[in-house]
Amino acid sequence: MTLPLNRFRLRTLFVLLVLLVPVVGLAADVSADAKDFSVGQALLPMPRVMHDAGMMPLSQGVSVQFANNAEDEFAAKDFAQAVQEHGAHCRLQGAGEPTLLLLRSNTATAKELLARNHLQFSDAMQEQGYILVREGSRFYDIAATGTGIFYGVQTIRQMLTGRGGKLALHTATILDWPAMRYRGMGDDLSRGPVPTLAYQEKQIRTFAAYKINLYSPYFENTLQFTATPLAAPPDGAMSRTDVEELVRYARQYHIIIVPDQESFGHLHHTLLFEQYAQLAETPHGSVLAPGQPGSLPLIDQWFTEIAQMFPSPFLHIGADETFELGAGQTQQAVAKEGLDKVYMDFVRQIYQSLQPLHRRLLFWGDVAMNSPALVKTLPKDMIAVAWKYTPQPQGYDAWIKPFTDAGMETWVAPGVSSWNEVYPDNDAALQNIQRFVADGQRLGAPGELNTAWYDSGEGLFAQTWYGVLFGAAAGWQPGASSIPQFEQSFGQVFHNDASGKINHAQLELIAAYQTLAKAGLDADTDSLFWLDPWSEQGRIISAKLLPIAHDLRIHAENAMVDIDAVRQQPNIRNQGALAAMALGARRLDFIGQKFQQAQEILDEYARMTAEQSDASQREDLSRLSYTISGQNGQCQDIRDGYGVLHDLYQAAWLRENRQYSLQDQLVRYDMNMQLWIRRGEFFQGAREQFWRTHKLPALQIPQ
Repeated sequence: MTLPLNRFRLRTLFVLLVLLVPVVGLAADVSADAKDFSVGQALLPMPRVMHDAGMMPLSQGVSVQFANNAEDEFAAKDFAQAVQEHGAHCRLQGAGEPTLLLLRSNTATAKELLARNHLQFSDAMQEQGYILVREGSRFYDIAATGTGIFYGVQTIRQMLTGRGGKLALHTATILDWPAMRYRGMGDDLSRGPVPTLAYQEKQIRTFAAYKINLYSPYFENTLQFTATPLAAPPDGAMSRTDVEELVRYARQYHIIIVPDQESFGHLHHTLLFEQYAQLAETPHGSVLAPGQPGSLPLIDQWFTEIAQMFPSPFLHIGADETFELGAGQTQQAVAKEGLDKVYMDFVRQIYQSLQPLHRRLLFWGDVAMNSPALVKTLPKDMIAVAWKYTPQPQGYDAWIKPFTDAGMETWVAPGVSSWNEVYPDNDAALQNIQRFVADGQRLGAPGELNTAWYDSGEGLFAQTWYGVLFGAAAGWQPGASSIPQFEQSFGQVFHNDASGKINHAQLELIAAYQTLAKAGLDADTDSLFWLDPWSEQGRIISAKLLPIAHDLRIHAENAMVDIDAVRQQPNIRNQGALAAMALGARRLDFIGQKFQQAQEILDEYARMTAEQSDASQREDLSRLSYTISGQNGQCQDIRDGYGVLHDLYQAAWLRENRQYSLQDQLVRYDMNMQLWIRRGEFFQGAREQFWRTHKLPALQIPQ
């Protein structure tokens, strides 16, 4: 096999080399502040200042001692659970050595310990920072707050190695604190998949383990309201009870839940109801019409209920992609005043209307950024969320500065490239996250809101963990986070895979996307998956895809082999994410297979047609006819491919989502299976006609 892209070769070489060198080299790559960390353990995020303190055997278990408060007790229990998962015993408030001690920095014991070790808390460390230090058989986690204690525990959890009688803790002196105060993850709950409450709690646990402290579920019509209940689909929306439980659950993990409820655009599923039709900019459209008497009262109703459900200091009002504005009810106003002014005026009206809720309002910045002068007229205590989801080699200043120059707090929102893809395009995602977050830090952004979207309705959150964890690292670590360091750490940290196979599988899937990009097919693999190769568009795509189909499939299949090998190992974590990753690899492979076999069928039938008058070629003609549509024929192969993927996709969906909207996706598998069954029947009929008449029918492809 030849790897077509040098970047893939270099990344693979980096991974192989890094396994042979101490982690000190990685630490220097991540942060100018990081020093001398050689515990040989991958960490995400990488701490700022680290000095190796040796191995601490935990073969006889470990005690954990903590102050008598709920936050530190929760952190201690979280550590105890990790020890138990490693097959060892943890004694809460127990005596004996070795011991983990959770100390608040204002206690006399902590002050003495820090002074003895020449350590101190900076102002930047007070809110979320922590210090880890070892003395003999005692390991200390010191912080000013419960949040800092908890984050210290999360780092320690990653430093556990081995199991049972071989359990040990890599120890180090660590000083650590975040580069950005808010490190969030936004999840699209409105384009198809709606997670179960149990899966959202898994998300919360996992976010917190990597020091994400904000979760923003995105709603168009999937939050149930008492006053306006029409739009929420049955079993496809979060109820007040769901929200209350999730808020309670997230609080103990130091995560704020910030609801993102659209209030301007993206409201089609509400505006299609006749009760709200008069509020739509265009008939049954997606944009709420400014100036309509009922528009602001509807927003008030929504956000009054939202404020009751979510105690967050922030509410996100959306207000992005208002494409229809000016095309209907506001046409005259836009013609007179300009599109940007009409937009800004309505955002200000929303702000004024929601002032009694006493929350800070976030809004998406894509529309407002086009008029920097008018941005200055927006209330200064609003928070602009600048978003751009593709790599920008020249940087992201153009998306950030319209707001920072106006004196407005600005957060940056990259994305995990999950939309319209059978598996996230992590090459694009990591570049986007790295540069956008680094530029945000440089320009003073205190917040990052990484995002997962599912525009096609078929995305799976379990496929996005690679981009989610890199976003977590990028928001915590200062400057531009190292992509190669992350690529060689992910498998060990997230899946407990010491073999390097998961890291390699992710690189193979990245190489698959690079192969598609080389052919000019670098977006929307969902469409490639569903596209009929014999349609007009399919024939255009075939000309681009067939020359690279072999390389595409080899990369996908290499990933499948690596994933399967890891899934057979004991003590591998996050098996559901591995299953979703394997599904993505299989779908990429099937894209190549489908286009290859579709072309082979056309070539073979053309050959059969050319040979039909030559009696000496009858045996060859018979073989070709069964190759196209026999027991293991190509039509049947494509049918079977959709069938197998139907079942794998359904299982992956139900591991995380409610039943709602699943049939919208499964019916497409069913329809494609039926299509290739009909096509197989056509070719079977052609074969039977030939044996009767010695003449093949003209190719008439069933649609």
